[in-house]
Amino acid sequence: MGMKVKVSRKAHFNAAHRLYSPEWDNAKNAEVFGKCSNPNFHGHNYELIVSVSGEIDEQTGFVMDMKILKELIKDKVEDALDHKNLNVEVPEFKEVNPTAENIAVVIWNKLRPHIASNKELEVVLYETPRNFVTYAG
Repeated sequence: MGMKVKVSRKAHFNAAHRLYSPEWDNAKNAEVFGKCSNPNFHGHNYELIVSVSGEIDEQTGFVMDMKILKELIKDKVEDALDHKNLNVEVPEFKEVNPTAENIAVVIWNKLRPHIASNKELEVVLYETPRNFVTYAG
């Protein structure tokens, strides 16, 4: 058969962050990161689209059971990131700047081990309605 289909699930979470480099002083951080370098942090309503691509299972008709995908996103992403200060409360960002790019990679890495290896995984993360990043491993 061999039809490849992409299925997607939307989710969202709210989180605070500050973008800065510890190697730079506040002036240089402000120059590079602008408002996002506010030392008191600021928040975003992140929108997330998680897509899994692969062949349709002949018995179920699914690429992946969306109930399972929904639970995975809740367990691995929403519970880990929602209403958190990313810099302070999320271990992955202790040493890594929580840019949209890096958050997308962290989300992908959290989900990848739980999705069949013969399926492709793609994460699209909207930091604002107009700014979004895509990571597919």
